[in-house]
Amino acid sequence: ASYRRCLPQIQLYGPTNVAPIINRVAEPAQREQSTGQATKYSVLLVLTDGVVSDMAETRAAIVRASRLPMSIIIVGVGNADFTDMRLLDGDDGPLRCPRGVPAARDIVQFVPFRDFKDAAPSALAKCVLAEVPRQVVEYYASQGISPGAPRPCTLATTPSPSP
Repeated sequence: ASYRRCLPQIQLYGPTNVAPIINRVAEPAQREQSTGQATKYSVLLVLTDGVVSDMAETRAAIVRASRLPMSIIIVGVGNADFTDMRLLDGDDGPLRCPRGVPAARDIVQFVPFRDFKDAAPSALAKCVLAEVPRQVVEYYASQGISPGAPRPCTLATTPSPSP
């Protein structure tokens, strides 16, 4: 509903350069990883109305980011040909950067919004988030980081009013 409300008020245009935003989100993820704890995991959501203009740079950025505590969700909006976006998804084999280096793990989920035009909002959410749990588990397993002990629940206490 928010998308439909906002769309008439904005103008989408290209080029669609995705590598700079991936690299920007990768910076804090890199700092998080360098702590050896990596308790924070980043998820980047990219909404795009066209194919990626900087495909080689985007592939390289994804391959670098595949070693970090982060996932990338790309939602294609509109009727563009998103064939190249499926390449980034890594579902048909490991994504490789232009030099041939493979991604350490699949961190990208691509979803064409038009496939959910008449579906319940929960169907879109389910598809968009479908791979994130596995991606999180794979990252922490690759780093040898086990889940910590559950934190004890504490109830917020409100002081009793004075009589």
